[in-house]
Amino acid sequence: MAAKKPKVIVTRKLPDPVETRMRELFDTELNVDDRPMSPEDLVDAMGRCDVLVPTITDRLDSRILSRAGERLKLIANFGAGVDNIDVATANQRGLIVTNTPGVLTEDTADLTMSLIMAATRRVVEGANVVQSGDFHGWSPTWMLGRRLWGKRLGIIGMGRIGQALARRGKAFGLSIHYHNRKPVSPRVAEELEATYWESLDQMLARMDIVSINCPHTPATYHLLSARRLKLLQPHAVVVNTARGEVIDEGALANMLARGEIAGAGLDVYEHEPAINPKLLKLPNVVLLPHMGSATVEGRIDMGEKVIVNIKTFMDGHRPPDRVIPSML
Repeated sequence: MAAKKPKVIVTRKLPDPVETRMRELFDTELNVDDRPMSPEDLVDAMGRCDVLVPTITDRLDSRILSRAGERLKLIANFGAGVDNIDVATANQRGLIVTNTPGVLTEDTADLTMSLIMAATRRVVEGANVVQSGDFHGWSPTWMLGRRLWGKRLGIIGMGRIGQALARRGKAFGLSIHYHNRKPVSPRVAEELEATYWESLDQMLARMDIVSINCPHTPATYHLLSARRLKLLQPHAVVVNTARGEVIDEGALANMLARGEIAGAGLDVYEHEPAINPKLLKLPNVVLLPHMGSATVEGRIDMGEKVIVNIKTFMDGHRPPDRVIPSML
């Protein structure tokens, strides 16, 4: 007699190959309509399943997790970041939390480099001029951006994505600088020709481009505060493909509007999906809809990681991508 399949509830629509494989392996309940679950929907789901597969749009805070049923054993997050989950509370309740690290690295680094190029060379601004019918011919001093080659790139967070961005930046002739909780290994530093700054303040004051590539944790909330943003040079560009909460979005919008910072490229927002109205009106800002990991290959790879974590756990082993509070 075959073993009973674990009950798995998926909170959002996932790529078809992922959903098909999950249906084959588990007793899987899908969200065919892709309608975001309300808090009550999440509580109901947690009471009926062995495994919940949430995404970053599902807020599993202590209030929600305290109402989880006895049946729930694993929260297999579809995403690398877990700031949508109160991991400490989950851990206290004996719930295992996993994520999908590593598979988004190259895709996110690609998009970060795209935002750097778009913001410094005014790509979107120029495209909008053409599409609106306002292009009336070339002029020597019109639509001038900044050259990338020879500029300093300051990376905040030198993990997988930060290092992947550094490799791309180096190929474009950027000088690589970074701030991290600790320096990278000498081998990586030598490969990337990267300069470590223990003081974030000192690094910010010297960079032409600043890219945020660190996770959102209590320690990184408003890491780029109004005070720190004022340290940037007037020609500096800020790019964020990590989490919106890392920047004081209101302060950033005000400084961009006043010309105190040259430009910004943002894929994430502090109160997502809401965006500061000032940002929407500024020509020197490139705004994207949180698409850093939005490739077919990346999302399938994420799903495969979720499946491996579930299967490993259900087979009685430690999931390869378990997240514990001390990691955050």
